[in-house]
Amino acid sequence: MVQKGVKIEAPSGKLGVLIPGLGAVSTTFIAGVEAVKKKIAKPIGSLTQMGTIRLGKRTDKRVPSIREFVPLANIEDLVFGGWDIYNDNCFESASNAGVLDKSLLEAVRPEIEKIRPMKAVFSQDYVKRLQGPNVKTGKNKMELAEQVMEDIEQFRKVNNLSRLVMIWCGSTEIFLKSEAVHATVASFEQGMRDNDPAIAPSMVYAYAAISQGIPFANGAPNLTIDIPALMQLAQEKNVPLCGKDFKTGQTLMKTILAPGLKARMLGLNGWFSTNILGNRDGEVLDDPESFKTKEESKLSVLDQMLQPELYPELYKDFTHKVRIHYYPPRGDNKEGWDNIDIFGWLGYPMQIKINFLCRDSILAAPIVLDLVLFLDLAQRCGMRGIQEWLSFYFKSPMCAVGLYPEHDLFIQLMKLKNTLRYLRGEDLITHLGMEYYD
Repeated sequence: MVQKGVKIEAPSGKLGVLIPGLGAVSTTFIAGVEAVKKKIAKPIGSLTQMGTIRLGKRTDKRVPSIREFVPLANIEDLVFGGWDIYNDNCFESASNAGVLDKSLLEAVRPEIEKIRPMKAVFSQDYVKRLQGPNVKTGKNKMELAEQVMEDIEQFRKVNNLSRLVMIWCGSTEIFLKSEAVHATVASFEQGMRDNDPAIAPSMVYAYAAISQGIPFANGAPNLTIDIPALMQLAQEKNVPLCGKDFKTGQTLMKTILAPGLKARMLGLNGWFSTNILGNRDGEVLDDPESFKTKEESKLSVLDQMLQPELYPELYKDFTHKVRIHYYPPRGDNKEGWDNIDIFGWLGYPMQIKINFLCRDSILAAPIVLDLVLFLDLAQRCGMRGIQEWLSFYFKSPMCAVGLYPEHDLFIQLMKLKNTLRYLRGEDLITHLGMEYYD
């Protein structure tokens, strides 16, 4: 365990950001960072860029910005690269995604047009609705992992990078469960040589990154790093990990609203959620096997927050349904509807209805930025393995075996900020406050 007030290595030099999947989320992130660098836009939604942190007592009035309090990499030092199954450069991909205005994209065109995707590790066995020409070939998955490692090393050398972070922004893969091949590093490596079908492309990228000591974040609900073999490898290589599934639209609303219902001891009969979206993510999730992976991630949230085993009279038998519909005209502008049937004093029923017209990639881009900067910080602090303090950013947060994941957004934020306080040797904030009234 990292000690309180640990000496943190300075973020000197350039930080490489490697992204499997140069689609809507990643190009919105990259173009957005370049726009912020040029001071033509603001990093709204980014805790690292816009957030503050209270230190000490309320009466001390010590509230620095987070980026002043902890030594984060400067966004001026970020260098971007990635892989994709399509040949489009970052400007072309961002234009096709249709998330950002043409005028903004033109303003950063010189910076993002030169970012061309490397050939991707991809198989339609895992993402059935997509197919592209820019794909690696090899005799087995180990050879593909070695090709990814070569890409990483070339990217490091060409850009004269001091450090790297990899963040999965690729599509949702089919639903997989942990199997024997995932049990140890040795069995996993043999499985790659044997082309074991239980090893998905995202795992190949993760193995390549972790093997080279590079922190890895999983932005999709895929199994990916949530297996013993890659956890073991991360411990051996001193690599921090986090995941999974960026918490953006409908689930963000659930982790804001459900804790409020529970705090007031209001009961829940049912929560019906449906979405329409038309981007590449929607197309992928139109396949039942990929949707199964996403559904598992979305459905787990309410059970783990409301704890029906502790509050059976309020939450024991509530119905939770999630639907996602691919609707091309909507593009990246996802719309989510929630019908929530609750009950209060003496069991009297009430309803809440939410209609969230959100922009998926606009909500995800600042998450990507924060995870890149915080994972880099974690590695410079000597932290390794699962970074549960980054649960704030995920629908299905990873945690140690035997623990339940914490989904409550406000507890997650407290955990994140207390981790930063701990790293800097400051007192943790409990909000007890009795000393003010002595």
